[in-house]
Amino acid sequence: MAVYTRLGAEEMAGIIAAFGVGTLVSAKGIAEGVSNSNWLIETQADDGAARRFILTVYESRTEIADLPFFLDLLDHLAARGAPVPRTMHDREGASHRLHRTPEGDKALALIEFLPGVSVSQPTPGQARAVGGALAQIHLAAADFPGSRANSLALPAWQQLLRDCGRDGLESIHPDLGRLVERELALLAQGWPEDLPRGVIHADLFPDNVLMLGDRVTGLIDFYFACTDLFAYDVAVTHAAWCFTPDGTQFLPALSEALLQGYLAVRPLEATEQAALPLLARGAAVRFLSTRAYDWLNTPADALVTPKDPMAFARRLEFYADPAHAGIFA
Repeated sequence: MAVYTRLGAEEMAGIIAAFGVGTLVSAKGIAEGVSNSNWLIETQADDGAARRFILTVYESRTEIADLPFFLDLLDHLAARGAPVPRTMHDREGASHRLHRTPEGDKALALIEFLPGVSVSQPTPGQARAVGGALAQIHLAAADFPGSRANSLALPAWQQLLRDCGRDGLESIHPDLGRLVERELALLAQGWPEDLPRGVIHADLFPDNVLMLGDRVTGLIDFYFACTDLFAYDVAVTHAAWCFTPDGTQFLPALSEALLQGYLAVRPLEATEQAALPLLARGAAVRFLSTRAYDWLNTPADALVTPKDPMAFARRLEFYADPAHAGIFA
């Protein structure tokens, strides 16, 4: 269960009161997520109306200094009609607060609850809607004044995989060290820098999208959002949606629908289109690197079970096959 910080009933009621969103009715810990502590909050407003929110306490992986970027971005996108949750500001107008815990002061924020469910077996119609929603946030963030470097760009992948070591990678799979060495060399030599860029989500997996039928009701968890290549974000989303979870099967109908949905809202430039095969290999390496590092370094008694890095090694091999370059044409 992804609740690492424990909050008592009176403590929780005091937190909610500071945001002026009504009287606390219930708080239920949310099992999903791996980095922060989350609760589904229900309150009752003065007029008797029931309201729901997500309370997040940020743990060690989230830099407090980054929170204004993440939370202001949500407000900016929501104000422009993008399907993202708004940040609830406290009575002093702040988007987040510090709360004293036995482990030290931790930041917390209250986010609007949006309806919808995360799909585990998406349809082409749902993939098309996700592609369109991704393009929508790229356009809606065009005048967002904030900027944040991508902390999980190519240099970070290189360092994480060096920290894994060749022996560590080959303990996961005998061929993984060779694959990583080959791909890092290719990416370092050819990674594009001159493509259109702006604010991207960078982690748009199915569990970060809420849907009702074929309609996207919420894009959530912007805690990897940064300023980077739009086409790279397309590649990340493609890798996340267009394969079975274990990476053993490519799903061409989802691929076609996702790309069509994006292009219908924001057409890619020719240079972006041409770069997608390489960017997709980079997207696969990004998640391979973090998963491999966690696989080798997560304690056996940890609350979170590390995810299989080979699921993205299989995606990487698919993208690296020249026979598959045409999927982005």
